[in-house]
Amino acid sequence: MKLAQRLDRIDPFYVMECAKAADELARTALCDPARGGRRMIYLNIGEPDFGASPAVAEAAARCIAEGRTQYTASAGLPALREAISRWYGSHFGLDVPAARIVITAGASAALQLACLALFERGDQVLMPDPSYPCNRHFVAAADAEAVLLPATAEQRFQPSCAQVEAAWTAHTRAVLLASPSNPTGTSIEPGELARIVAAVRQRGGLTLIDEIYLGLSFDATFGHSALALGDDVISINSFSKYFGMTGWRLGWLVLPPALVGPVEKLAQNLFICPSSIAQHAALACFKAASLAEYERRRAVLRARRDRLVPALQALGFGVPVVPDGAFYIWLDVSAFTDNAWDFSFELMQRAQIALTPGRDFGPALASRFLRLSFASSDEDLDEAVRRLATLLPALRRA
Repeated sequence: MKLAQRLDRIDPFYVMECAKAADELARTALCDPARGGRRMIYLNIGEPDFGASPAVAEAAARCIAEGRTQYTASAGLPALREAISRWYGSHFGLDVPAARIVITAGASAALQLACLALFERGDQVLMPDPSYPCNRHFVAAADAEAVLLPATAEQRFQPSCAQVEAAWTAHTRAVLLASPSNPTGTSIEPGELARIVAAVRQRGGLTLIDEIYLGLSFDATFGHSALALGDDVISINSFSKYFGMTGWRLGWLVLPPALVGPVEKLAQNLFICPSSIAQHAALACFKAASLAEYERRRAVLRARRDRLVPALQALGFGVPVVPDGAFYIWLDVSAFTDNAWDFSFELMQRAQIALTPGRDFGPALASRFLRLSFASSDEDLDEAVRRLATLLPALRRA
């Protein structure tokens, strides 16, 4: 069978490959308490343990009971687009018209639609290393090329305007950023982000920014949407993280007005529409009780971060930049190993803890870093620290 050549430019999603390995190990005696083993603790997947709010679940049940499961408009329910527009006003003080909002089948569909609408063979898109791997693969699936800009701890693991300017060529079409970032949990300093957007605009390019973790910002310095920097900024967002609807596959795009029609045309052909049940349910996200619950959860995540970072540092891990959002800690494991990939499997085997090695997120720091997700329960996080405290002294290098 002859496969499309674009597949050669798309790596496996190692997060999921490691998750499969953890699941296989979890089915063995090593992880069976009934046979003397210990259950696997999963700190590898970015999925909040809270789930959808009660109001969302109740709204979904009503939607099904009342038979409101028909196709919606490809750009989404008008009521949901309006609700998101109002949320930008109340949460961020921004005037984002509903007409600029397109509902999508998760942030993944949002990125796919944006990349297919904007990029083609020969185009280059700048993005940081480290960054979420699927973002560069969406670019590759549109036959364009992702150009990675190595970002250091001194830069908060985010690209600088100087890097963007130095890397820009006649083939560069856009920058694709994320703030807060997966895997680092760090945001771009506001002044630097404004300089990047201005530099890209001056060169006739576009700024796309993944803001799916923006609702989970812990620091007022960074909790601002890049949409404030101009109507030409494209924002990707999701109901999965702040709103806890991971498996519902619902997200959205905020687009320049001229791009709404082209993206909607693609959505009509590729997706018909996002899940109607998920859309009707998501309206309940914006009820006062739901929003209060999401803020309570954000406080819980911040408390987990504040407890975990010093505990992990005491165990010998490096945390060069304390995350200011999301639910990830980017761990420097060089005190223990030169091979983060093998080290992650050693922790899986010997401590029954699943973490994500840095290989997924770009080559610059792949061998030194692991990503830990603190989206799991407090019980799991505390048990993981206890297990690591027992194992790590024997693994620490002289």
